[in-house]
Amino acid sequence: MIAITGATGQLGRLVINELLKKVPASEVIAAVRSPEKADDLKALGVTLRAADYSKPDTLKSAFSGVDKLLLISSSEVGQREAQHQAVIDAAKAAGVKFIAYTSLLHADTTTLGLGVEHRATEAMLKASGVPYALLRNGWYTENYAASIAPALAHHAFIGAVGEGRISSAARVDYAAAAAEVISRDDQAGKVYELAGDESYTLAEFSAEIAKQSGEQVDYINLPPAEFEAALKGADLPDALAELLADSDAGAAQGGLFDDSRALSKLIGRPTTPYAEVIKATLAK
Repeated sequence: MIAITGATGQLGRLVINELLKKVPASEVIAAVRSPEKADDLKALGVTLRAADYSKPDTLKSAFSGVDKLLLISSSEVGQREAQHQAVIDAAKAAGVKFIAYTSLLHADTTTLGLGVEHRATEAMLKASGVPYALLRNGWYTENYAASIAPALAHHAFIGAVGEGRISSAARVDYAAAAAEVISRDDQAGKVYELAGDESYTLAEFSAEIAKQSGEQVDYINLPPAEFEAALKGADLPDALAELLADSDAGAAQGGLFDDSRALSKLIGRPTTPYAEVIKATLAK
């Protein structure tokens, strides 16, 4: 049996869809915080089990009979270390034979603040003794596409990346990679640095929004502190604003760039062009 944690999340749902192209639904467990909110997954024929990262008592039973586990990193930045440790401990106790973990691009060397909890989780996996693989995911193109609406409203896309190049890919690309690794039998010890085939600056990203929308959209580069303040002024939670500003500052130093094409090699097709993500976002 293969279990996917965080299966009702944006990435998790896509992983389930990709995995069902490779294995029967009867072999898939969707481990979710609230099974009552997963009717769409239940309709696919997968088994639903309650599993809350913050409630360790739910985890061991959720992983009973599981051979391979995909640990999708928690979305609760600042709480990930304890939550991931609970998952790893429960998986080991349940006899899980292999864990794949969605980490961060170049987690071992990144200057991004996000890397701290990912490095800690990678160390936990190593210490656990359970065979594992690392899916070091780069940026999701959707992270920047989420700012298209305000960019159109203000005719400006703000950021703090400068001339830094971003090798992002669509969320579905990373989902396909996760499904590939968790469905194979030869992945223990593998480390994948996953990123998009193409890279872009935010000035180029903004120009593509303008091209497709027919509206003026200029890229406005700000110092990280000013970018953070602007995000907070737009009513983003402080923690999220700080995270985004830190990530842009890291990207300015090359922290979100990778040209290995390991992602497209793993999934057997090119990654989704950022222009396609912009097109899909504008069509909503």
